Amino acid sequence: MKAYQDGLAGFEQAGAQVLGISVNKPEANRRFAEKLGLTFPLLCDTEKKVSSQYGVLGFLRVAKRTTFVIDAEGIIRHIDRGGEAMDPSSAQHACSLLPSPQI
Repeated sequence: MKAYQDGLAGFEQAGAQVLGISVNKPEANRRFAEKLGLTFPLLCDTEKKVSSQYGVLGFLRVAKRTTFVIDAEGIIRHIDRGGEAMDPSSAQHACSLLPSPQI
């Protein structure tokens, strides 16, 4: 998550919004976000519904690190899993290729 915070400007330049989702409880997420200095939202999925719907629950229903690039219409355009999900450069590049939303 720290790498995504450090690369936040690149996402913003591409017109993208960064959101983190964790299966941890709100208080744990708040402490984690403060520790890392995160300025983007860190959402809670304590019931693991979102993690299940996106197919990222692994062994013992532990969420696997995964990054999704979702366009303005809600279509998944890019996925990074495991170690790749820790490095925001691939997701930043995918965001830069998305068309700007029409307002």
